[in-house]
Amino acid sequence: MVRPIMKDIIFLGQKSEETTREDGAVMLDLRHTLNEHRDSCVGMAANMIGYRKRTIIVSVGAVDILMNNPVLISKSEPYETEEGCLSLSGTRNTTRYKNIEVRYQGMFFEEHTEKFSGFVAQVIQHEMDHLEGIII
Repeated sequence: MVRPIMKDIIFLGQKSEETTREDGAVMLDLRHTLNEHRDSCVGMAANMIGYRKRTIIVSVGAVDILMNNPVLISKSEPYETEEGCLSLSGTRNTTRYKNIEVRYQGMFFEEHTEKFSGFVAQVIQHEMDHLEGIII
């Protein structure tokens, strides 16, 4: 189901809880909501649609990567950038890293460890910040 975008800063500022196999609706709703906003959005965290769960989805070209319980393992090459967010108006300055390595569970909770760089790495970092209650 397509869910409304959460704009409540108090809710968004809370840390998310671990995603479990019982949270299938969260994953599906996140995928459907990203599809609905694809013209203006390349990633979402579950709290952006009202779930305090540790799940994000990131559009990588024609493929979407769903990450449950992602953990940043390493990061390198910091840079300053400006980002926007569907949950907020305007843009804000932030520090990101050009290269990251992330461990996460996929849609069926299979384990993955992958390296990302450039814009995809930036989007993943933005969405992972949401899981910690960090709003740019």
